[in-house]
Amino acid sequence: MKEVVWGIIGCGDVTEVKSGPAFKQVENSRLLAVMRRDAEKAEDYAVRHKVPLFFNDAKAIINHKDINAVYIATPPSTHLEYALKVLKTNKNVYIEKPMTLNFNEAILLRDALKKSTAKLTIAHYRRQLPMFLEVKRVIDEKVIGDITSVNLKLFQSRKAALTTKSESNWRINPKISGGGYFNDLAPHQLDLLIYWFGAVERFSGSSTFKHSTENVASQTKGTINFKNGISCNAIWDFIAPEGEELDECRISGTHGSVAFPLFGKDIILESKGRIEVLTFDHPKHIQQPLIQATVNHYLGKSANPCPIEDGIMGMQIIDEFSQ
Repeated sequence: MKEVVWGIIGCGDVTEVKSGPAFKQVENSRLLAVMRRDAEKAEDYAVRHKVPLFFNDAKAIINHKDINAVYIATPPSTHLEYALKVLKTNKNVYIEKPMTLNFNEAILLRDALKKSTAKLTIAHYRRQLPMFLEVKRVIDEKVIGDITSVNLKLFQSRKAALTTKSESNWRINPKISGGGYFNDLAPHQLDLLIYWFGAVERFSGSSTFKHSTENVASQTKGTINFKNGISCNAIWDFIAPEGEELDECRISGTHGSVAFPLFGKDIILESKGRIEVLTFDHPKHIQQPLIQATVNHYLGKSANPCPIEDGIMGMQIIDEFSQ
């Protein structure tokens, strides 16, 4: 394979700016076709983004002879279904997060991947953003010394707009999303923790559903202990009072700390009494760095930037914390 030729299943909101255009802009990559069940919307997307082909049936993408990689950008309830079909054709898969509805589905996906010659990457794009690569450097090079604690807090009021809105607001329909705002936002955060700190030894958590009109978690908290001895305490609150919103991860060490929002642009680094604020501008098409890394992986030039094993660990934690 000298070029990755893409088809997109589900050209909805996330593909408009965050991901879709990047498939045409990275090296050795070409976007050939898009699919959406609504044929008019599929055509509209193709025309606006100058994509040669459009369909309203996923089979047309999966079975197209020129397509060798498929981006699954549908809601989580159909991730497993489409991924299994793509893997049977031995075509590579780039799948949106959360990669499945739950841990059990993640295991089924892993088993199918083992039977295929294809490769699979999860779209946890923050791994390749300069801001979070800098956090990884601070950790790996012990800029703040040995890590002593990790605390993650996300407090959002009912009017907060961190999560992507859609026409049907499917993200608060557990049958489609697997849960609520926790299931939509926490995968980003948990994946970064796994990326930075490695294998997980044990974890425990719980959710409450008070003041929830959608039967999804309003508050979630938990603890993750990594095999390297690092421990993280985390809390998500989606019914916080207005004016008390907070998005912060603070990693403390023997020589200082690094604090930053998971959905922002600034890092506050304190090391040996010196405080430095680092500001990062994310790329317009925010998934582009990860898509480039994924293309390189599919072409055999690099390791998988976000393998299924990490996704499985994340899904297991999400299921435990959601109880």
